[in-house]
Amino acid sequence: MELKKNEKLENSRVELEIAIDAATFGDAVSKAFKKNAGKFNIPGFRKGKAPRHLIEQMYGKDVFHYDAVNDLFPEVYEEAVKAAGIEPVDRPEAELVSTSLEDGALLKVTVTVTPDVEMGEYKGLKAVKKVHTVEESEVDAEISRLQQRNARTITREGKAEKGDIAVIDFEGFVDGVAFEGGKGENFSLALGSGQFIPGFEDQVVGHAAGEEFDIQVTFPAEYQATELAGKDATFKIKLHEVKTRELPVLDDEFAKDVSEFDTLDDLKADIRKKKQEQTDKEDELNLENALVDQIVEGMKVEIPACMIENRVDEMVRDFEYRLQQQGLKLELYLQYTNSTMEKFRESFREQAEKQVKIRLALAKIVELEKIEASEEEFDAEVKRLADTYQMEEAKIREVIPTEEVKKDLAINKAIDLIKSSAEVTEEAAEEAKAEEKND
Repeated sequence: MELKKNEKLENSRVELEIAIDAATFGDAVSKAFKKNAGKFNIPGFRKGKAPRHLIEQMYGKDVFHYDAVNDLFPEVYEEAVKAAGIEPVDRPEAELVSTSLEDGALLKVTVTVTPDVEMGEYKGLKAVKKVHTVEESEVDAEISRLQQRNARTITREGKAEKGDIAVIDFEGFVDGVAFEGGKGENFSLALGSGQFIPGFEDQVVGHAAGEEFDIQVTFPAEYQATELAGKDATFKIKLHEVKTRELPVLDDEFAKDVSEFDTLDDLKADIRKKKQEQTDKEDELNLENALVDQIVEGMKVEIPACMIENRVDEMVRDFEYRLQQQGLKLELYLQYTNSTMEKFRESFREQAEKQVKIRLALAKIVELEKIEASEEEFDAEVKRLADTYQMEEAKIREVIPTEEVKKDLAINKAIDLIKSSAEVTEEAAEEAKAEEKND
């Protein structure tokens, strides 16, 4: 391979001319003939048995040239990219200029590359870090959630109240006719949950186990079953049981039951510690975002549209994967949200553009500061991934893209450089709120 031309065009496009020598091209043509000879019908020969010169006489002397170039292209393109010192961000457009067994092949390739980035200041930035302290109410709320999760459901006497669970049989009628999907037996209905249509649960409240009664409701105008939308309905109810949730007492025994701690105070202390660690991470991330936002505002770059589109593609795929984990297809989600793929993609565009800018800015800092990830740092990342996914380190090394991981590690070091050189003022979040209130 010989890189004969490396020319910058407008809009972060680069044109390459790549020459493939005659010997390499000739070998590729021979391989293309062996692979494709069986596709040609030559009178007097069984498929795949006709000599190459006869096929070329009938179908053209260059009949195998295109396949030969196709087979060579991935390798020669990769070599040309390295020789040109460019970083493509989209698929290349290739044009076959000429081919001959005497001179080899000449290709013209046009590709979009990483745009030029002009950086503003990225060292010595000023930022305020708002520091949050975990409130006792947050700890109490977590304890309350644990208490709710460990509550017992017991049957009780008396009339049903909001917050109770009513075990009911029900059947619905519109104009005296039972409708499909309107019947249930021994159904546990949490009163006040809004699980049924408006007014249904309120009319169960006040009744006791053993009672049979009717309730009157009106289906919402936008009800999903259009044949019932806006209709008045009567439900016949039989109330079997009234149940309530009995919360455990918050004491040391509770702590022993729900955790590895012997006392409630120790459990609270652990919750407080973990919440503070999480809060500290969020505060640090907010500081990073504030500093990076300043850098992005000060940079100058014209981003190729394909970079934003590619990022939108990635975000859509990620969203679709998360939907699939919940057993839902993207097409169905779009129907539920009354949206289109075009609108859905557009909802990601602003975020995608910002993420591309951030990546370009940090990559430029890596370049300017000559930041690299050491082998020790790479090994530590491999170990972290192995521990996270409970895989052997050797397997992790097989499946991860080494160079991309090293780039990510270098990006993280760039963020560390930005933070370490910044002038950061810490401010208690409570004080910040007070000042905003006074303003």
